[in-house]
Amino acid sequence: MILDYIILILYALSMVGIAIYTKNRSKSVDDFLFAGKKGLSGWMSAFAYGTTYFSAVIFVGYAGKFGAQYGLAAVWIGIANAILGSLIAWLVLAKRTKNMTVRLGAKTMPEFFEKRYGSKNIKLVSAVVIFVFLIPYSASVYNGLSSLFGIVFGIDGWIIMLALAVLTALYLFFGGYFATALSDFIQGIIMLIGVVLMVFCFMNHENVEWNLKALTSNPNLNWVTFESTNKGLYGNTMSLLSLVLLTSFGVWALPQTVHKYHALRDKKGITQGTIVSTLFALIIGFGAYFVGALSGLFPLELAGVKGDNIIPTMLSIVIPSGLMGIIAVLILSASMSTLSSVSLASASVVAVDLYKGKINKDASDARVNIIMKVLCLVFIAISVILAIVNEAFGVAAIAYMMGISWGTLAGCFIGPFVLGLVWKRVTKSATWTSIISSLVLTVGLILFFGYHKNGFDCSLGTAIATGIGCSPMIGVICMAFSVIITVIVSLLTQRPSDEIIYEAFEKPIENEIK
Repeated sequence: MILDYIILILYALSMVGIAIYTKNRSKSVDDFLFAGKKGLSGWMSAFAYGTTYFSAVIFVGYAGKFGAQYGLAAVWIGIANAILGSLIAWLVLAKRTKNMTVRLGAKTMPEFFEKRYGSKNIKLVSAVVIFVFLIPYSASVYNGLSSLFGIVFGIDGWIIMLALAVLTALYLFFGGYFATALSDFIQGIIMLIGVVLMVFCFMNHENVEWNLKALTSNPNLNWVTFESTNKGLYGNTMSLLSLVLLTSFGVWALPQTVHKYHALRDKKGITQGTIVSTLFALIIGFGAYFVGALSGLFPLELAGVKGDNIIPTMLSIVIPSGLMGIIAVLILSASMSTLSSVSLASASVVAVDLYKGKINKDASDARVNIIMKVLCLVFIAISVILAIVNEAFGVAAIAYMMGISWGTLAGCFIGPFVLGLVWKRVTKSATWTSIISSLVLTVGLILFFGYHKNGFDCSLGTAIATGIGCSPMIGVICMAFSVIITVIVSLLTQRPSDEIIYEAFEKPIENEIK
């Protein structure tokens, strides 16, 4: 156990070292948001994307809960994340996002909406939506780490949350996106090593029989079918499909992942980023859900253990002292990278889009940069408070907090953002319709599913809690709705002006990526 603590201390010191090393690399808004005007290489961008994609929510919340529920079929979530959420996403979005944001001079997703559709009000509304709905996702990351350290190390959750917040705030405040990308690169390597070690340890444990008989006879280790019901709205088949679609396509319209395309350097970087991010996602996603699926081989040890506590309990059983420190750093790394990216995305929309865009249009670059740094700290603080409250009162499971965040944001933005990159016909009215109606639809579906599952005579609180438990399905419905309604309203309303189309699609830019 002493060796485990030494590893954790060394990791913390390395993050402090990154903060010191990068303290002069965030003097302007471009420095803080994009690591300077030149951007980053494909390798660093890919690791930044991958480590933002996978966090403690995946390892602790999703892999534990859904690995236990679906068995080896849960591995399809990780495989789909690699193919749809990384490979196809980079092929479709990376070059187009980079070129269009340069043409428009857009630093954030709300600023992209403003200039792509000619509406400052869209920018303001989308900025508020992003800031509000990234908070539960950030809080779910804190809760995931709290669960791990509480069970494995016996440390109170609030202590871990505060320590994580301080470390993340430190290197993010001083180094901005360059510090985040540098730490992501280091953390990504740790994650790859940690996942391989974790799988190796599980496969060599006495409970795990690695042979064909175990794979085919154990109902929790079946690649295709499930132990319980497969049919119906709430059946495992529909639930698994919802998780695959939400976690694979949700990242197409999340500001913290889209931001990685903004900061790419050149065409070579896009090629590197596409390959590296896909391989990274395949290894991490497969490893996490595979380990979660093995929970079916620990029936006695996991008796009475549910949801968020499954993976931490399994790790405390399987991982030997010394290696546990590395596994803890694996999940800590995944979480810090996600938190820094989410905090950066949230702070930037408020500082650039609300403060500079609405409150003080004449604010200097230096002032906006300082405000953005302070807002990063504010966002981290709010997220910690929400996480502590959620842990104390058990408001929502980690997986469902993430689901409601991803589902709402992607539901609002996937149509206007993705279609807006590839189709000139998308209109301002369609964007407004997608954002507003997706927010209303999210609330309506939470209430509908909540009452539908409990009976329409149940209390409002029970209905909301149950409805949030259907957040993956709600998110997928909202994403599909966003794409469909964006197409329909765009065809029924006046096309964008020639000036807007020229600025977004045709304006010549230096070093355009072909």
